[in-house]
Amino acid sequence: MGIHKFHLNGKNIVLDVNSGSVHVVDELVFDILDFYKESTLEDIILKLENRYDKSDIKEAYKEIKKLEDEELLYSKDHYEKHFNYKDQNIVKALCLHVAHDCNLNCKYCFASQGNYSGKRELMPLDVGKKALEFLVKNSRNRKNLDVDFFGGEPLLNFEVVKELVIYGRKLQDEYDKNISFTITTNGLLLDDEKIDFINEHMENVVLSLDGRKEVHDKMRPTINNKGSYDLIVQKFKKLIEKRGNKDYFIRGTFTRDNLDFSKDVLHYKELGFDVTSLEPVVCDPNEDYSLLEEHIEKILEEYEKLSKEYIKINKSGERFIFYHFVIDLDQGPCVIRRVTGCGAGSNYLAVTPSGDLYPCHQFVDQPQFKIGDVFNGIIREDLRDKFRSVNIYTKEECKDCWAKFYCSGGCMANAYYINKDITKPYKLGCAMEKKRIECALSIAANLKD
Repeated sequence: MGIHKFHLNGKNIVLDVNSGSVHVVDELVFDILDFYKESTLEDIILKLENRYDKSDIKEAYKEIKKLEDEELLYSKDHYEKHFNYKDQNIVKALCLHVAHDCNLNCKYCFASQGNYSGKRELMPLDVGKKALEFLVKNSRNRKNLDVDFFGGEPLLNFEVVKELVIYGRKLQDEYDKNISFTITTNGLLLDDEKIDFINEHMENVVLSLDGRKEVHDKMRPTINNKGSYDLIVQKFKKLIEKRGNKDYFIRGTFTRDNLDFSKDVLHYKELGFDVTSLEPVVCDPNEDYSLLEEHIEKILEEYEKLSKEYIKINKSGERFIFYHFVIDLDQGPCVIRRVTGCGAGSNYLAVTPSGDLYPCHQFVDQPQFKIGDVFNGIIREDLRDKFRSVNIYTKEECKDCWAKFYCSGGCMANAYYINKDITKPYKLGCAMEKKRIECALSIAANLKD
């Protein structure tokens, strides 16, 4: 493995897998790297002397050797022997399902239109308080904590949300913590009061919009089967305008019905939304909106197409962010995050309205994944240990993958729902992630010029 090389958006890019070093190289170096590890300099000269000057080949070879000696190319993996998954035993983030109910009827909803295949219910205030207490008491020396108000639709239980924010601020002072609150909403119930509270108290807000009106309305109708696009877009604009410099992002989902999804991402920009994300649907392959292997070529082409437009927009001086195209080449995530991913089941847990704990929001409707509750704490230590032990070194498909330190092994929930095994990555997801990483690296190279 060692390196990964590719050409995209006018750049020859070489990624050193283990160190994370990224090099933009000329054609000569790019070509030499095809033979560098298996051939002598003399053999390389024979292979390339009809295209390049011999002295140039020697000089380029010398530069590659220097980078290798400095462990900026073909570096060794220094993480595996020092990584101990058993150390990951703190809780630092909760997804609070304050509402297992929803006022939309989204076709692809993994939460079964908000009730997670169970009864429709709202989280009582006392359960929410117990959840926050569980978080601060199980975060040990971790100071910065995260809480996401989730559903269903959390605005259906907004009075409890407000009370929990107030209680969370009290707890963070008492336990010397810093709790960052986020709310994820479809926007139907937004009004001036809710907008003002969210903008004052939520460090981030996630607004659900699938892009163009016809795309959004087809997949995200109201419960009486009417389109929801016109009901929410102006509310989102108002919230963002009043929000100032505080974080937000628009998040959507694409399906086989909009494989031209770059148009939906660019539609966000047309609406004035400049921090965005659009995720591929993950569902039963038999659903008529599912993504299948036959769609992957078109999807990868669409990511490349979007990356070209993304470069043009950002080079023009406009601010536009697409989550999957943002990559930190200077520092990036910590080693633990690179190896383990989101921390589902260990650092990150979901809480149902009744107080049950699950590894993440996507496992909530699976009783076999109940890991405990906020009243008694972790009950299934064996299950938690199973999730903690899953990382890029325990997944066979990940061990020799060039993208492993960027995707961190992929989503365990997607792996389970597609393969019934949290250790077996979702194949289509892997292909899309690799292309997004290549696009992100090529964008970074172009914007650095």
